[in-house]
Amino acid sequence: MSLFRRKSTDLVDEATTSVTPEEEPAARSRGYTPAKGRETPKRPAAGRRPPTATKPLTKEEQREHRRKLRAEAAADFRREGGPRDRGPERLLARNVVDSRRTVGTWFFGGALVVLIGSNQAMPPAIQLASNLLWGVLALAVIVDSILIARKIKKLVRERFPNTGQRMGSLYLYAIMRSLTFRRMRAPEPRVNIGDPI
Repeated sequence: MSLFRRKSTDLVDEATTSVTPEEEPAARSRGYTPAKGRETPKRPAAGRRPPTATKPLTKEEQREHRRKLRAEAAADFRREGGPRDRGPERLLARNVVDSRRTVGTWFFGGALVVLIGSNQAMPPAIQLASNLLWGVLALAVIVDSILIARKIKKLVRERFPNTGQRMGSLYLYAIMRSLTFRRMRAPEPRVNIGDPI
């Protein structure tokens, strides 16, 4: 007899398992057959067909499906934002901006007026007025941004003293949000103007 050969009866003994009378009901539910002395895998029910492949979509259906997916993704982004919008400090910064009227929301409208007014075809008085308006808008945005940054700094230090968030990044995040029209902000505002933060 070879040292490396095993008898077939040894293999059969290893494959069988013994089950006590107490374990038999549970073993039967797993497919145990007492007559054979071993568990057998459950067989699929007779007459059951495998699931059929779905019909391929037409080009129009694929286009419609992609459009729906894009719309759902845009709606999710509008509600929840992206990775850069996550974290309690970012939520606090958004709420600070959204709870107040910001000069930044008027900045782009004013910039359009300045662009039209500074045209060489305009009279010198209108050009001067548009340049003055540009200076006033720029100064107002700077002052408003400083006030927003100071409020965020104060609240973050009070509520998140051990934060790992870089304050410069948080200020820039809030200032860029303050320059966006309220209806176009994403994630959408969760507080109303005038709400306490």
